[in-house]
Amino acid sequence: MLKLAVILLFLLPLVCFGQYTISGRVLNKADKTPVASASVFLNNTQAGARTADNGSFSLLGVKPGQYDLVISSVGFETYHTTVMVTGDVHLPDIDIAQKAIALREVKIMPDAEKARLYALFKRLFLGSSPFTDQCKILNPDVIDIDYDKSTRVLTASSSDFIEIENMALGYKIKYLLTSFSNDEKERMLYFEGSALFEELKGTKHRARDWKKNRLGAYKGSSMHFLRSLLSNDIYEQGFKVLRLVRKINPDYYLGGKKYTETLYTAPLLVSDMVKRTDTRALFALSFPDCLYVMYSKEMNATPVDQMIKNGQTVPDYLNDYSTTTVIFEKPDAIFDTNGIFIDPSSVTFEGQWGNSRIAEMLPADYEP
Repeated sequence: MLKLAVILLFLLPLVCFGQYTISGRVLNKADKTPVASASVFLNNTQAGARTADNGSFSLLGVKPGQYDLVISSVGFETYHTTVMVTGDVHLPDIDIAQKAIALREVKIMPDAEKARLYALFKRLFLGSSPFTDQCKILNPDVIDIDYDKSTRVLTASSSDFIEIENMALGYKIKYLLTSFSNDEKERMLYFEGSALFEELKGTKHRARDWKKNRLGAYKGSSMHFLRSLLSNDIYEQGFKVLRLVRKINPDYYLGGKKYTETLYTAPLLVSDMVKRTDTRALFALSFPDCLYVMYSKEMNATPVDQMIKNGQTVPDYLNDYSTTTVIFEKPDAIFDTNGIFIDPSSVTFEGQWGNSRIAEMLPADYEP
């Protein structure tokens, strides 16, 4: 359980961060012998390496922040540990356990039904981005899919890394899917796993396209928003945040909308939403109601904080905007300096961020 003391934050300075190294050694828990050729990586980044014959590894060029370090090797249980990076980190020896052999239940499914469920999974997993058509799952056989007709819930997991080639962004993603659930009745989708990004090789022309598309995926994303909170320039970056009060509609079961909603037009300030924690490089996004985040590619040259102080009317410059409703599942949604939520289940997204999935996924160490 993550326990953090929280204090109010009134101004977050823009800071330049260095890059560091994480090193350590991986051993077999049973006999303490080195585990060679194990894959060691920081979840959702490009930082990855293989262990040497003596089990040692080094991850280079790591930005400050809190990471999920993942170790995967054939015949061993996947290992996770949290690493906080504020300087070079040398980890104590890591013991990984051999995997117990378990027989999986084999469900016979007609080919047509299997193809239908895979197509549904693929659409939900990759998302509906313009980049989706350029994403290809290279090894669909590692994906286990099931559908419960009585509950109308689609579930999935992977027995090995799902390899995804994203020709729109220029990445090959190795994604170990640990949980996937799509509830059709509640219209709720949730999935989680571990991802390692690798740069694809291409021509200079293709590299320019990848750079452009990555920037397009970044702008207006949750990563962009969280980073702009830290640099205290959300409005200059094209964001506008409003308070959304949502309450359960007591007449929902008699028909009608599930919620009643009230949207307040006064823009929120950074200090209304963000708190420092007592852990360096970790911050808390927190608000008593929902956040209604609007984004436009148009930049606002004057900080809205200053406009409010000057008594000016904040212009409605967001004529062409995307919107996301941020719903807090926990009191504080902790995030790091890379703009990544430490516990993704602490918030739920409706709207733009909820529709941006694997096809628009960028590594946490991406820099525009």
